[in-house]
Amino acid sequence: MLTDAHCHPFDLAGLFPEAEQERRQMGVLCAASSSSMEEFAYNEELSQKAASQSAAGILNGFAVHPQMPASAGSWMREGGAERGVELLEKLAAQGRFDIIGETGFDLFNAAFRETEAVQDRLFAQHIECAIAHGLPVVIHARRAMHKIFACAKKLAKCKSVVFHSWAGTQAEGEALLKRGVNAYFSFGNAILLNHRQVMRCAALFAEDRLLTETDAPYQARRGQSFSHWADLPFIVKAAAALRREAGSPCADAGELEARIEANFRRAFT
Repeated sequence: MLTDAHCHPFDLAGLFPEAEQERRQMGVLCAASSSSMEEFAYNEELSQKAASQSAAGILNGFAVHPQMPASAGSWMREGGAERGVELLEKLAAQGRFDIIGETGFDLFNAAFRETEAVQDRLFAQHIECAIAHGLPVVIHARRAMHKIFACAKKLAKCKSVVFHSWAGTQAEGEALLKRGVNAYFSFGNAILLNHRQVMRCAALFAEDRLLTETDAPYQARRGQSFSHWADLPFIVKAAAALRREAGSPCADAGELEARIEANFRRAFT
């Protein structure tokens, strides 16, 4: 079974109305992220429909995205961060989602760096919620691995930590595992776009730590305007080819797909 460790079905549907039909036809099991009640309700409805019709499932996630403080000034001034955390804790207490994510840090540009203190506070609140409710966490980290390592002791208390669109080094990933973080590393279309460091990690990480994702619709393959579930077979084949070149014992695409499905289930369920 193909699996997608990180996607945004609500946003994808706005670009590709047939997205859910495609997902069901392909039998893709996915972990969906949301940052608003509108997104969350949409994903929740999809999840419930899939369960009632014995279709491939959707695991629902919620978090205040680390870009939000910089991207929505009025939202911050009106207490959006506080309301977002209140909603997170309320939904978690009701057992209405499966995953906390995506949370983390984004220090990619000056605007995001200006909100670093807010991101610190939000991340700490999300991790405390994950620990309290025994939930996996999906991490967004851009130019912020030093922040992740500073939180490693807390992350080691989480059920699992999935690094969406991993862009760190092989040494950084292995160091997190050595610090006791139950970490999984998710790879998408970047391994098809000649990102050498990402390709090296996909080739060399232990096979029981690999996940695949689309980040749909935000990580398009070359020549496409958005990513979607039909990208997953290409991602798996590319990962298998990279691992074959590196001499990995798990280098067949079908076998790797099955291993990644097992990893997905361990990480998220």
